[in-house]
Amino acid sequence: MDDYRSLNRASWDDRAAAHAASQDYDVDRFRVDPTFLSRVVQFDQERLGEVAGLDGLHLQCHIGTDTLSLSRLGARMTGLDFSGGSLEQARGLAEETGAKIEYVQSDVYEAVEALGAERFDFVFTGVGALCWLPDVRRWAAVVARLLRPGGRLFMREGHPVLWALDDDRRDGRLVLRYPYFERAEPVVWHDEGTYVQTDTQFINNTVHNWNHGLGEVVTALLEQGLTLTQLVEHDSVPWEPFPGLMEKTGGEYRMADRPWRAPMTYTVQAVKPR
Repeated sequence: MDDYRSLNRASWDDRAAAHAASQDYDVDRFRVDPTFLSRVVQFDQERLGEVAGLDGLHLQCHIGTDTLSLSRLGARMTGLDFSGGSLEQARGLAEETGAKIEYVQSDVYEAVEALGAERFDFVFTGVGALCWLPDVRRWAAVVARLLRPGGRLFMREGHPVLWALDDDRRDGRLVLRYPYFERAEPVVWHDEGTYVQTDTQFINNTVHNWNHGLGEVVTALLEQGLTLTQLVEHDSVPWEPFPGLMEKTGGEYRMADRPWRAPMTYTVQAVKPR
């Protein structure tokens, strides 16, 4: 199982600079406009609410655009990621924009040891994070230990239905091909590209992913004693998982044909009792 970390980390290290250079992440906008927020945080902001003055942690922060956005909303932010290449980009962007953000390199499952228990008022997790982790119950236990009493988790994630869909089809049919529920065996992908537009040639192209059913995620949080305060499913996603079959509206992508057929992302909020 340790092999998945090495494979996945090498892939993210390989792609970090290309992601930072792509228009999809709008890194240049952050440099020139001190009020600019990432599309993900813009989408989340209404549900996220006021975070000014709070100690926040962004798990699996990648190149830090969402972390920086939360900092611009007034939170005292820490970002954690296992990819040194990603954190190099994140630290560089924070320095260029004058943001005071602590970035820590660590695997999610070792986050408490790296950061300390009950340090944060909120833990933020963005879209496309949980699929890199094999055990959602172990993740929920980490989140619960990181939160102070009264603190909350805010997560918008790719819906398990999205991850289970066959993304090779171009006939408009939505067909479940991959596991919906968590399984011990990973889905092994070999992909020479990435989810942003780039001409970069990558070397590390094999990764391991896991899906986690919606009930599995919610139950894992409840088992840690957290109180569920929100569960919302969305028909949109920040990138285009089905090229040619989606349309962009409001900064996100939806199925062009009957988008109500399947959820693309979901938002979960849960609070640690005082």
